[in-house]
Amino acid sequence: MKILYYDCFAGISGDMNLGAMIDLGVDPDSLREQLRKIDIGPYEIRVTRDQRRGIFGTKLDVILPPGEGAPAADGHGHRSFKDIAGLIEKCDFSDEVKRTSLAIFTKIARAEAKIHGHSIDEVHFHEVGAIDSIVDVVGAAICLEVLNVDMIISSPVQVGGGYVKCAHGMLPVPAPATAEILTGIPIRSGMVPFETTTPTGAAILAATAGDFADRVDFTPLKIGYGIGQRDTDVPNVLRVFLGEMEDERRDPDVEVKEAWLTECNIDDMNPELYDGVVERLFEKGALDVYLTPVIMKKSRPAVKISILCDADRRRGIEEVLWLQTSTFGLRANKIEKLILRRDVSTVKTKYGVLSVKNAYLRGERIKWKLEYEDAKRLARENGVSIKAIYDSLLTEDV
Repeated sequence: MKILYYDCFAGISGDMNLGAMIDLGVDPDSLREQLRKIDIGPYEIRVTRDQRRGIFGTKLDVILPPGEGAPAADGHGHRSFKDIAGLIEKCDFSDEVKRTSLAIFTKIARAEAKIHGHSIDEVHFHEVGAIDSIVDVVGAAICLEVLNVDMIISSPVQVGGGYVKCAHGMLPVPAPATAEILTGIPIRSGMVPFETTTPTGAAILAATAGDFADRVDFTPLKIGYGIGQRDTDVPNVLRVFLGEMEDERRDPDVEVKEAWLTECNIDDMNPELYDGVVERLFEKGALDVYLTPVIMKKSRPAVKISILCDADRRRGIEEVLWLQTSTFGLRANKIEKLILRRDVSTVKTKYGVLSVKNAYLRGERIKWKLEYEDAKRLARENGVSIKAIYDSLLTEDV
Protein backbone atom coordinates (compact mmCIF):
# COMPACT_ATOMS: atom_id res chain seq x y z
CA MET A 1 0.00 0.00 0.00
CA LYS A 2 1.31 3.42 -1.00
CA ILE A 3 1.20 5.98 1.82
CA LEU A 4 2.02 9.61 2.47
CA TYR A 5 3.29 10.34 5.98
CA TYR A 6 3.38 13.93 7.25
CA ASP A 7 6.06 14.53 9.89
CA CYS A 8 4.79 17.80 11.37
CA PHE A 9 7.53 18.26 13.97
CA ALA A 10 7.68 21.97 13.06
CA GLY A 11 4.03 22.39 12.08
CA ILE A 12 2.46 22.80 8.67
CA SER A 13 1.30 25.65 6.46
CA GLY A 14 -0.14 25.67 2.96
CA ASP A 15 3.04 26.87 1.28
CA MET A 16 5.22 24.40 3.21
CA ASN A 17 2.90 21.61 2.07
CA LEU A 18 3.19 22.59 -1.60
CA GLY A 19 6.96 22.88 -1.26
CA ALA A 20 7.14 19.36 0.18
CA MET A 21 4.89 17.98 -2.58
CA ILE A 22 7.15 19.46 -5.25
CA ASP A 23 10.19 18.14 -3.40
CA LEU A 24 8.60 14.68 -3.59
CA GLY A 25 8.35 14.93 -7.36
CA VAL A 26 5.23 16.87 -8.34
CA ASP A 27 6.08 18.89 -11.45
CA PRO A 28 5.83 22.62 -10.61
CA ASP A 29 5.03 23.58 -14.21
CA SER A 30 2.17 21.09 -14.32
CA LEU A 31 0.92 22.45 -10.99
CA ARG A 32 1.01 26.01 -12.35
CA GLU A 33 -0.90 24.92 -15.46
CA GLN A 34 -3.63 23.28 -13.39
CA LEU A 35 -3.95 26.25 -11.06
CA ARG A 36 -4.39 28.63 -13.99
CA LYS A 37 -7.84 27.08 -14.46
CA ILE A 38 -9.17 28.94 -11.43
CA ASP A 39 -9.88 32.63 -11.94
CA ILE A 40 -8.50 34.39 -8.86
CA GLY A 41 -6.58 37.26 -10.41
CA PRO A 42 -2.92 37.85 -11.24
CA TYR A 43 -0.19 36.07 -9.30
CA GLU A 44 3.04 34.19 -9.83
CA ILE A 45 4.26 30.95 -8.23
CA ARG A 46 7.98 31.06 -7.46
CA VAL A 47 9.70 27.77 -6.65
CA THR A 48 13.25 27.85 -5.28
CA ARG A 49 15.71 25.65 -3.43
CA ASP A 50 16.38 26.81 0.11
CA GLN A 51 17.58 25.46 3.45
CA ARG A 52 16.87 25.74 7.14
CA ARG A 53 19.62 24.69 9.55
CA GLY A 54 21.35 22.69 6.86
CA ILE A 55 18.21 20.88 5.68
CA PHE A 56 17.65 21.61 2.00
CA GLY A 57 14.24 21.47 0.39
CA THR A 58 11.78 23.34 -1.81
CA LYS A 59 10.33 26.74 -0.98
CA LEU A 60 7.18 27.95 -2.68
CA ASP A 61 6.04 31.57 -2.69
CA VAL A 62 2.92 33.09 -4.20
CA ILE A 63 3.93 36.50 -5.57
CA LEU A 64 1.21 39.13 -6.05
CA PRO A 65 1.51 42.31 -8.12
CA PRO A 66 2.17 45.41 -5.95
CA GLY A 67 -0.97 46.48 -4.14
CA GLU A 68 -2.88 43.30 -4.97
CA GLY A 69 -4.80 41.30 -2.38
CA ALA A 70 -7.74 39.01 -2.55
CA PRO A 71 -10.11 40.25 -5.30
CA ALA A 72 -13.39 40.99 -3.57
CA ALA A 73 -16.45 39.14 -4.75
CA ASP A 74 -18.59 41.23 -2.36
CA GLY A 75 -16.81 44.56 -2.55
CA HIS A 76 -15.41 44.25 0.96
CA GLY A 77 -12.02 42.70 0.33
CA HIS A 78 -13.00 39.15 1.28
CA ARG A 79 -14.46 36.07 -0.37
CA SER A 80 -17.28 34.05 1.14
CA PHE A 81 -17.29 30.27 1.33
CA LYS A 82 -20.01 30.32 -1.32
CA ASP A 83 -17.79 32.44 -3.62
CA ILE A 84 -14.86 30.05 -3.25
CA ALA A 85 -17.01 26.94 -3.71
CA GLY A 86 -18.46 28.48 -6.88
CA LEU A 87 -15.00 29.25 -8.27
CA ILE A 88 -13.87 25.67 -7.69
CA GLU A 89 -17.04 24.01 -8.99
CA LYS A 90 -16.99 25.84 -12.32
CA CYS A 91 -13.34 25.00 -13.05
CA ASP A 92 -12.22 22.19 -15.32
CA PHE A 93 -10.73 20.16 -12.47
CA SER A 94 -11.22 16.46 -11.93
CA ASP A 95 -13.99 15.43 -9.53
CA GLU A 96 -11.34 14.28 -7.05
CA VAL A 97 -9.58 17.68 -7.03
CA LYS A 98 -12.91 19.46 -6.57
CA ARG A 99 -13.95 17.16 -3.74
CA THR A 100 -10.66 17.51 -1.88
CA SER A 101 -10.51 21.30 -2.34
CA LEU A 102 -14.07 21.76 -1.09
CA ALA A 103 -13.49 19.37 1.82
CA ILE A 104 -10.51 21.46 2.95
CA PHE A 105 -12.34 24.77 2.62
CA THR A 106 -15.40 23.28 4.35
CA LYS A 107 -13.23 22.43 7.38
CA ILE A 108 -12.12 26.06 7.59
CA ALA A 109 -15.61 27.48 6.96
CA ARG A 110 -17.20 25.31 9.64
CA ALA A 111 -14.56 26.40 12.14
CA GLU A 112 -15.05 30.09 11.34
CA ALA A 113 -18.84 29.71 11.46
CA LYS A 114 -18.74 28.13 14.91
CA ILE A 115 -16.28 30.67 16.33
CA HIS A 116 -18.18 33.72 15.08
CA GLY A 117 -21.72 32.38 15.51
CA HIS A 118 -22.60 32.48 11.81
CA SER A 119 -23.98 30.00 9.33
CA ILE A 120 -21.45 28.53 6.94
CA ASP A 121 -22.88 30.59 4.05
CA GLU A 122 -22.31 33.80 6.04
CA VAL A 123 -18.62 33.12 6.57
CA HIS A 124 -16.30 35.55 4.82
CA PHE A 125 -12.69 34.50 4.72
CA HIS A 126 -9.94 36.92 5.63
CA GLU A 127 -6.43 35.48 5.40
CA VAL A 128 -7.73 32.18 4.00
CA GLY A 129 -9.71 33.95 1.29
CA ALA A 130 -6.58 35.51 -0.18
CA ILE A 131 -5.08 34.38 -3.46
CA ASP A 132 -2.15 32.57 -1.90
CA SER A 133 -4.39 30.51 0.38
CA ILE A 134 -6.68 29.49 -2.48
CA VAL A 135 -3.55 28.42 -4.33
CA ASP A 136 -2.42 26.46 -1.26
CA VAL A 137 -5.72 24.60 -0.87
CA VAL A 138 -6.46 23.82 -4.50
CA GLY A 139 -2.76 23.12 -5.10
CA ALA A 140 -2.79 20.59 -2.25
CA ALA A 141 -5.71 18.77 -3.87
CA ILE A 142 -3.93 18.72 -7.24
CA CYS A 143 -0.71 17.37 -5.72
CA LEU A 144 -2.51 14.63 -3.80
CA GLU A 145 -4.19 13.49 -7.00
CA VAL A 146 -0.81 13.38 -8.74
CA LEU A 147 0.81 11.36 -5.93
CA ASN A 148 -2.19 8.99 -5.91
CA VAL A 149 -1.51 7.42 -2.51
CA ASP A 150 -3.75 4.85 -0.83
CA MET A 151 -3.60 6.45 2.60
CA ILE A 152 -2.42 9.65 4.27
CA ILE A 153 -1.08 9.54 7.84
CA SER A 154 0.25 12.37 9.98
CA SER A 155 2.25 12.70 13.15
CA PRO A 156 0.79 14.78 16.01
CA VAL A 157 0.82 18.41 14.87
CA GLN A 158 3.14 20.98 16.44
CA VAL A 159 1.19 24.25 16.76
CA GLY A 160 3.86 26.45 18.40
CA GLY A 161 3.16 29.02 21.12
CA GLY A 162 2.88 32.70 21.93
CA TYR A 163 0.47 34.95 20.03
CA VAL A 164 -0.46 35.43 16.39
CA LYS A 165 -1.70 38.61 14.72
CA CYS A 166 -4.71 38.03 12.46
CA ALA A 167 -7.78 39.89 11.19
CA HIS A 168 -9.38 39.82 14.65
CA GLY A 169 -6.34 41.09 16.57
CA MET A 170 -3.68 39.37 18.68
CA LEU A 171 -4.79 35.87 19.63
CA PRO A 172 -3.09 33.03 21.51
CA VAL A 173 -1.60 30.14 19.56
CA PRO A 174 -3.21 28.03 18.29
CA ALA A 175 -5.52 30.68 16.83
CA PRO A 176 -9.23 29.89 17.35
CA ALA A 177 -9.77 28.65 13.77
CA THR A 178 -6.70 26.41 13.92
CA ALA A 179 -7.73 25.03 17.30
CA GLU A 180 -11.26 24.29 16.08
CA ILE A 181 -10.04 22.57 12.91
CA LEU A 182 -7.65 20.40 14.94
CA THR A 183 -10.35 19.23 17.35
CA GLY A 184 -9.96 15.48 17.79
CA ILE A 185 -6.44 15.56 16.31
CA PRO A 186 -3.38 15.09 18.57
CA ILE A 187 -1.30 18.26 18.85
CA ARG A 188 1.88 19.42 20.54
CA SER A 189 2.61 22.98 21.58
CA GLY A 190 5.26 25.32 22.94
CA MET A 191 8.26 24.23 20.86
CA VAL A 192 8.74 27.85 19.70
CA PRO A 193 7.07 31.13 20.74
CA PHE A 194 5.15 31.66 17.49
CA GLU A 195 2.54 29.99 15.30
CA THR A 196 3.83 26.95 13.41
CA THR A 197 0.54 25.58 12.07
CA THR A 198 -1.84 27.77 10.10
CA PRO A 199 -5.58 27.20 9.55
CA THR A 200 -4.86 26.19 5.96
CA GLY A 201 -2.22 23.65 6.99
CA ALA A 202 -4.48 22.28 9.73
CA ALA A 203 -7.41 21.94 7.34
CA ILE A 204 -5.32 20.08 4.75
CA LEU A 205 -4.51 17.44 7.37
CA ALA A 206 -8.00 17.36 8.91
CA ALA A 207 -9.64 16.82 5.51
CA THR A 208 -7.21 14.29 4.05
CA ALA A 209 -5.34 12.36 6.75
CA GLY A 210 -6.87 9.04 7.72
CA ASP A 211 -4.82 8.57 10.87
CA PHE A 212 -2.53 10.45 13.27
CA ALA A 213 0.27 8.48 14.87
CA ASP A 214 3.78 8.98 16.25
CA ARG A 215 4.94 5.57 15.10
CA VAL A 216 4.11 4.12 11.73
CA ASP A 217 5.76 0.99 10.33
CA PHE A 218 6.48 1.57 6.65
CA THR A 219 9.27 1.59 4.10
CA PRO A 220 10.25 5.13 2.99
CA LEU A 221 10.76 5.45 -0.76
CA LYS A 222 11.20 9.20 -1.04
CA ILE A 223 11.34 12.15 1.35
CA GLY A 224 10.34 15.73 0.58
CA TYR A 225 11.06 18.89 2.55
CA GLY A 226 8.89 22.00 2.33
CA ILE A 227 10.72 25.11 3.53
CA GLY A 228 8.85 27.61 5.73
CA GLN A 229 9.17 31.36 6.01
CA ARG A 230 11.10 31.52 9.30
CA ASP A 231 14.74 30.73 10.07
CA THR A 232 15.02 29.68 13.72
CA ASP A 233 16.95 27.24 15.87
CA VAL A 234 14.34 24.57 15.11
CA PRO A 235 14.36 23.91 11.34
CA ASN A 236 11.21 25.49 9.90
CA VAL A 237 10.51 22.64 7.50
CA LEU A 238 7.72 20.18 6.80
CA ARG A 239 9.00 16.66 6.18
CA VAL A 240 6.81 14.33 4.12
CA PHE A 241 7.52 10.67 3.39
CA LEU A 242 6.27 8.78 0.37
CA GLY A 243 6.41 5.10 1.24
CA GLU A 244 4.93 1.64 1.26
CA MET A 245 3.39 -0.31 4.11
CA GLU A 246 1.87 -3.72 4.43
CA ASP A 247 -1.82 -3.56 3.66
CA GLU A 248 -3.77 -5.61 6.16
CA ARG A 249 -7.08 -4.02 5.36
CA ARG A 250 -9.92 -5.72 3.55
CA ASP A 251 -10.11 -2.89 1.05
CA PRO A 252 -8.04 0.27 0.41
CA ASP A 253 -11.13 2.36 1.22
CA VAL A 254 -11.57 0.72 4.64
CA GLU A 255 -9.36 2.37 7.21
CA VAL A 256 -8.37 0.57 10.40
CA LYS A 257 -7.78 2.77 13.45
CA GLU A 258 -7.05 2.00 17.08
CA ALA A 259 -9.26 3.60 19.69
CA TRP A 260 -10.27 3.16 23.32
CA LEU A 261 -13.78 2.29 24.46
CA THR A 262 -14.51 3.53 27.99
CA GLU A 263 -17.81 2.62 29.66
CA CYS A 264 -19.67 2.76 32.95
CA ASN A 265 -23.16 1.84 34.18
CA ILE A 266 -25.14 4.38 36.19
CA ASP A 267 -28.42 3.79 38.04
CA ASP A 268 -28.51 6.65 40.52
CA MET A 269 -28.06 9.90 38.60
CA ASN A 270 -30.58 12.57 37.61
CA PRO A 271 -31.24 12.03 33.84
CA GLU A 272 -31.15 15.80 33.30
CA LEU A 273 -27.40 15.71 33.96
CA TYR A 274 -26.52 13.45 31.03
CA ASP A 275 -26.73 16.22 28.42
CA GLY A 276 -24.02 18.27 30.14
CA VAL A 277 -21.84 15.20 30.66
CA VAL A 278 -22.06 14.26 26.97
CA GLU A 279 -21.25 17.83 25.91
CA ARG A 280 -18.19 17.90 28.19
CA LEU A 281 -16.97 14.54 26.90
CA PHE A 282 -16.99 15.83 23.33
CA GLU A 283 -15.13 18.95 24.46
CA LYS A 284 -12.46 16.64 25.90
CA GLY A 285 -11.94 14.98 22.52
CA ALA A 286 -14.39 12.07 22.49
CA LEU A 287 -14.89 10.64 19.00
CA ASP A 288 -18.33 9.31 19.89
CA VAL A 289 -20.55 9.18 22.98
CA TYR A 290 -23.74 7.16 23.30
CA LEU A 291 -26.17 6.15 26.03
CA THR A 292 -27.76 2.70 26.22
CA PRO A 293 -30.60 1.70 28.57
CA VAL A 294 -29.63 -1.45 30.53
CA ILE A 295 -31.00 -3.57 33.39
CA MET A 296 -28.52 -4.06 36.23
CA LYS A 297 -28.57 -6.50 39.14
CA LYS A 298 -31.75 -6.62 41.24
CA SER A 299 -33.58 -5.54 38.05
CA ARG A 300 -32.55 -1.92 38.48
CA PRO A 301 -32.96 0.18 35.29
CA ALA A 302 -29.76 2.03 34.42
CA VAL A 303 -27.86 3.82 31.66
CA LYS A 304 -24.59 2.66 30.13
CA ILE A 305 -22.36 5.53 28.97
CA SER A 306 -19.97 4.51 26.16
CA ILE A 307 -17.17 6.76 24.90
CA LEU A 308 -14.81 6.22 21.97
CA CYS A 309 -11.58 8.23 22.03
CA ASP A 310 -7.94 8.20 20.95
CA ALA A 311 -5.35 6.95 23.44
CA ASP A 312 -4.05 10.42 24.24
CA ARG A 313 -7.54 11.63 25.22
CA ARG A 314 -8.28 8.86 27.76
CA ARG A 315 -7.21 10.78 30.85
CA GLY A 316 -9.46 13.74 30.10
CA ILE A 317 -12.40 11.45 29.34
CA GLU A 318 -11.92 9.56 32.60
CA GLU A 319 -11.72 12.81 34.56
CA VAL A 320 -15.12 13.93 33.24
CA LEU A 321 -16.68 10.63 34.28
CA TRP A 322 -15.11 10.77 37.74
CA LEU A 323 -16.10 14.37 38.41
CA GLN A 324 -19.43 14.77 36.62
CA THR A 325 -21.17 11.41 37.06
CA SER A 326 -21.97 9.21 40.04
CA THR A 327 -19.93 6.22 38.86
CA PHE A 328 -17.36 4.56 41.13
CA GLY A 329 -15.74 2.50 38.37
CA LEU A 330 -14.94 2.37 34.66
CA ARG A 331 -14.24 -0.27 32.02
CA ALA A 332 -11.69 0.45 29.28
CA ASN A 333 -10.74 -1.64 26.24
CA LYS A 334 -8.55 -1.02 23.21
CA ILE A 335 -10.56 -1.66 20.05
CA GLU A 336 -10.22 -1.44 16.27
CA LYS A 337 -12.46 0.85 14.26
CA LEU A 338 -13.15 0.12 10.59
CA ILE A 339 -13.95 3.33 8.76
CA LEU A 340 -15.01 3.86 5.18
CA ARG A 341 -13.07 6.51 3.30
CA ARG A 342 -15.18 9.61 3.18
CA ASP A 343 -15.16 13.20 2.02
CA VAL A 344 -17.52 16.14 1.95
CA SER A 345 -18.95 17.66 -1.20
CA THR A 346 -21.57 20.34 -1.77
CA VAL A 347 -24.75 20.34 -3.81
CA LYS A 348 -26.79 23.34 -4.86
CA THR A 349 -30.56 23.10 -4.41
CA LYS A 350 -33.36 25.59 -4.88
CA TYR A 351 -33.11 26.31 -1.14
CA GLY A 352 -29.35 26.87 -1.03
CA VAL A 353 -26.04 25.00 -0.82
CA LEU A 354 -25.93 21.77 1.21
CA SER A 355 -22.98 19.73 2.42
CA VAL A 356 -23.06 16.01 1.67
CA LYS A 357 -20.86 13.35 3.29
CA ASN A 358 -19.79 10.64 0.81
CA ALA A 359 -18.44 7.15 1.63
CA TYR A 360 -16.36 4.92 -0.67
CA LEU A 361 -15.63 1.22 -1.05
CA ARG A 362 -13.42 -0.38 -3.71
CA GLY A 363 -12.88 3.04 -5.25
CA GLU A 364 -16.57 3.83 -5.78
CA ARG A 365 -18.99 5.96 -3.83
CA ILE A 366 -21.48 3.60 -2.18
CA LYS A 367 -23.50 5.98 -0.01
CA TRP A 368 -24.01 9.60 0.86
CA LYS A 369 -25.64 11.48 3.69
CA LEU A 370 -26.90 15.02 3.93
CA GLU A 371 -25.43 17.08 6.76
CA TYR A 372 -28.43 17.51 9.05
CA GLU A 373 -27.34 20.89 10.45
CA ASP A 374 -27.29 22.31 6.91
CA ALA A 375 -30.80 20.97 6.29
CA LYS A 376 -32.07 22.44 9.56
CA ARG A 377 -30.51 25.81 8.78
CA LEU A 378 -31.94 26.01 5.24
CA ALA A 379 -35.35 24.87 6.46
CA ARG A 380 -35.38 27.72 8.98
CA GLU A 381 -34.11 30.28 6.45
CA ASN A 382 -36.65 29.27 3.78
CA GLY A 383 -39.62 28.66 6.06
CA VAL A 384 -40.06 25.05 4.96
CA SER A 385 -39.83 21.65 6.63
CA ILE A 386 -36.59 19.70 6.93
CA LYS A 387 -38.28 16.98 4.86
CA ALA A 388 -38.69 19.50 2.02
CA ILE A 389 -34.93 20.10 2.11
CA TYR A 390 -34.26 16.36 1.93
CA ASP A 391 -36.81 15.95 -0.88
CA SER A 392 -35.13 18.73 -2.87
CA LEU A 393 -32.08 16.50 -3.23
CA LEU A 394 -34.11 13.95 -5.19
CA THR A 395 -34.04 16.29 -8.20
CA GLU A 396 -30.32 17.09 -7.87
CA ASP A 397 -27.23 15.19 -9.02
CA VAL A 398 -25.71 14.38 -5.63
